[in-house]
Amino acid sequence: MERLQKVIAESGITSRRKAEELIIDGKVKVNGELVTELGTKVSEKDMIEVNGKVLEKEVKEYYLLNKPRGVISASSDDKGRRVVVDLIPTSVRLFPVGRLDYDTTGVLLLTNDGEFSNIMTHPKNQIDKVYLAKLEGIIKGDQINQLKNGVVIDGVKVSASRVKLKKTDLEKNTSMVEITIHEGKNHQVKKMFEAVGFKVLKLTRERVGIFTTLGLQSGEYRKLSPKEVAIVYSLKK
Repeated sequence: MERLQKVIAESGITSRRKAEELIIDGKVKVNGELVTELGTKVSEKDMIEVNGKVLEKEVKEYYLLNKPRGVISASSDDKGRRVVVDLIPTSVRLFPVGRLDYDTTGVLLLTNDGEFSNIMTHPKNQIDKVYLAKLEGIIKGDQINQLKNGVVIDGVKVSASRVKLKKTDLEKNTSMVEITIHEGKNHQVKKMFEAVGFKVLKLTRERVGIFTTLGLQSGEYRKLSPKEVAIVYSLKK
């Protein structure tokens, strides 16, 4: 069961705030009955009418994209730049689950299911987000422990659940580090490494929960299976 205004908004006909106004103004019916209370909850079986038109139920779709560099994690861009939804031909209104920076590559989920997105992104569900970072400089054990114990970025303390040094290149003065986090704050991984004195030269998200880019070249995508979607819903707390 979901709130009526949320269902209306997710259908794509209007925003949630406008949906609330429509309900209050007596423009919405559920199963033929006028509804004016914002707390009303509905199920998939209910017939919803908005301004006399039956609300069409949008089929839920789920995709896994191996995001390439130079593509924005958004549904649209006011500057006309390429966005991730451009890479997946479908008639439904997809949006990315979380985001990856313009120059970050790897696992990115896209869907039109708001609940699925919330499960995957909410910190309380403790879903692993695993990144491989190429750093300028040679990272030491002390800095790795700092990342595990927590660093302050944008006034908030965040920590990595796991940090593993994969390799170092003394000649090129670089380190490859695998880092696992549960949050998804803006530029979080880059800022965490900056907090311990390192610039990220290259960043790839290798895994989110059960999802990896195995078998997908950069820019390629696949649909999620019903089993994978069910696994995600089982993680809801």
